[in-house]
Amino acid sequence: MASFSNITEYEQFVQAFYRQSGLDLNFYKENQMKRRINNFMTNHGHKDNYGSFLQALRTDSKLYDAFFKHLTINVSQFFRDTRLWDILREKILPELLRLKPSLKIWSAGCSSGQEAYTLAIIMAEYFPWAKYSILGTDIDVNVLQQARNGVYEERDFVSTHPALVEKYFTLQGKKYLIKDSLKKNITFREQNLLTDPFEKGFDLIACRNVVIYFTDQAKDLLYKKFYDSLNPGGILFTGSTEHLFGKDSLGFKQIYSFFYQKTLS
Repeated sequence: MASFSNITEYEQFVQAFYRQSGLDLNFYKENQMKRRINNFMTNHGHKDNYGSFLQALRTDSKLYDAFFKHLTINVSQFFRDTRLWDILREKILPELLRLKPSLKIWSAGCSSGQEAYTLAIIMAEYFPWAKYSILGTDIDVNVLQQARNGVYEERDFVSTHPALVEKYFTLQGKKYLIKDSLKKNITFREQNLLTDPFEKGFDLIACRNVVIYFTDQAKDLLYKKFYDSLNPGGILFTGSTEHLFGKDSLGFKQIYSFFYQKTLS
């Protein structure tokens, strides 16, 4: 397996890839990121030769897309962690809608759109009277295109009740197409969470299973930006392994496991 002989070599790789892609790997945990890079290089015939690998990334768009996707870990499914979506439906959204009839929602790091459409399904199914808009953002333009197309496979619905799949998707061959009625309230946009500016005024931000590979410094930066983007009383919804340590100093209070509210004052 390929290995970095010293920290300088890794830093040189990170700097070169940043110039090419705009993705700063310094925000990711170094040991885990090194393993991901090494595994990819070995599996694609570039063992120990970082110069040739970088050159190949510049000239081979398919290799570049595959490497970018490999680094950004685009794995998702509808209603992943069902128990947490139940809390959102039964506790969080009713309280938000009690305060205002229209919600501005953001799926941050939305991958190929499963989370954003899960939010739309919940709103349509359980709160059909409410107005809402959903923004889905991701750094990977290829998964965003899939999100806009709304085309999925059976494996994406492991955690989804069959009745919801039948109601909100159209089966064509072996593919499941999201119905246009759910697309109308969703916008997908390219965004680097760590370097790009954020919109303001969100009532709910779902950022789930995105920051697990980030450094602590990157996490603090991101959560501070999320805090600034939420309305007072707004909710940050994290993944089932992503505890928000230092939440009090950031201005959040935990109201349920993995649900954090921006303080009202």
